[in-house]
Amino acid sequence: MRRRAPALSLRPYPVTDLLLPTLRGAHCSLRALRAADAVSLQRHADDPAVARNLFEGFPQPYTRAHAEAWCGHEHRLPQFAHVFGIAIDGDEVAGCISATPQTGIWGASAIVGYWLGQSWWGRGITTEALRLITAWAWQALPDTCRLWAPIYARNLASQRVAQKAGWHLEARLPVAVRRQGEVLDAVQFATYRA
Repeated sequence: MRRRAPALSLRPYPVTDLLLPTLRGAHCSLRALRAADAVSLQRHADDPAVARNLFEGFPQPYTRAHAEAWCGHEHRLPQFAHVFGIAIDGDEVAGCISATPQTGIWGASAIVGYWLGQSWWGRGITTEALRLITAWAWQALPDTCRLWAPIYARNLASQRVAQKAGWHLEARLPVAVRRQGEVLDAVQFATYRA
């Protein structure tokens, strides 16, 4: 009798057990990232206009190695929780959106972050992506009662995305964050479980 080989894990890094579905909208779909997405993701992320409004730690320039690491395993690490690729124009991933549940006393909340390649700005895609992940979070994250997004105060476009998605300005945070040695104001948008 042959001995069975142990089952292989498809996820070599610790991640949540929640599998990501594909969420379909009129202008985009949100789906799990795949290794093959590195090419398009790198092209859209390697743009100073995109990186300018992302928080410290987002690489610039954004190389193919960064994209391959992100699409291959980094997006599955626990600190990033639930990361969806924003797929447009067929299946090309042109950005990402994520929901990261908090722990401890903030355990009722999840932080949402998003970005989209500049060639797709101004078309309602990010607003739709934010609506999709909001609806998904209320179903998939039963302990989450509040979603919030920190945004640089200078990033008016991202604030409009949150407003159009039905989120509310929750706070203005003067001199709140550092970005490449500069101290910046921020705002905080949020939405709440009904």
